[in-house]
Amino acid sequence: MASFKIRDAVGPAPGPLGDWVYQCALSLLKYPIDEAISQVLALMGETTDVDRSWMLEYRPDMLRFRNTHEWCRGQTRPYVTELQDVPTTLIAWLHKYMVQGRAVAIYDVHKLPRAARTLQVEFIRQGDKSVLSVPVLNEGKLYGVIGFDTTVKHREWPDAEVEALFQCAGLIGQAKYGNGRGRQHMPYDSPAALVYLRMRGVVQGVQPETIAGVRSAGNYSEIWLANGSMVLDSRSLGMWLTLLPEKIFFRVHRTAIVNALHVVDIDRRAERWQIRMRAAERTWPVSRSYRKLLRERMGI
Repeated sequence: MASFKIRDAVGPAPGPLGDWVYQCALSLLKYPIDEAISQVLALMGETTDVDRSWMLEYRPDMLRFRNTHEWCRGQTRPYVTELQDVPTTLIAWLHKYMVQGRAVAIYDVHKLPRAARTLQVEFIRQGDKSVLSVPVLNEGKLYGVIGFDTTVKHREWPDAEVEALFQCAGLIGQAKYGNGRGRQHMPYDSPAALVYLRMRGVVQGVQPETIAGVRSAGNYSEIWLANGSMVLDSRSLGMWLTLLPEKIFFRVHRTAIVNALHVVDIDRRAERWQIRMRAAERTWPVSRSYRKLLRERMGI
């Protein structure tokens, strides 16, 4: 059996799954768009054998995306807080089919082709076994992706289910991005994007400016905050480079990223330069290869 199948939309969803489409249209008419999308994802998730339903939205330049809505069954772990402002290169293999307006129905994520290796690693990290992805389009333009995951067991994706999801995605695309709303009005343009951290068991969004710096710590990253606290995070230092705004964050060492707004002092007297951050107790080393960048960014 093939590990995945590429599908085109062909017609109305038959039988009981047509109720998804009806309820989707009804919710989009009755409720604010984001509340309606959440209701639709919950309805589809609860009435079919999946463990997670979700929606991704692209940034206007299509170079990044974020997870905007997510429903999870039982103990299935949510990932909405982690998948924020992620480079589209992470899903490049999937993205090429989304641009074409085609669904990707994956039965076994462990058997994806070599070209999907980067995406496969992310699926495995999330504990996925089977994944269904459908593009959210409006007037032929791609704005997002809507889909299902299973984490408990592998699952085939019936044609009727794919068709129903196609139709719901089409309704969402028209309601959210149609009628002159377009990319210039996409909520992704908001400058107040948050970075999500898990602190004391609670996921909390923080402004990037409140992060003083990030240091590599083995399989984790240390996130140093302006209040002096430190949070361990499972995302790599490389991933943090893509999440934090380049205007104020830059690398000073292969193991460290700093926020220029929180640099207190730079000690250049010794052979090994040291940088002191407002929130960190100890100084951080500056690699010789990053000294020029440090001088440029700090104007010294």
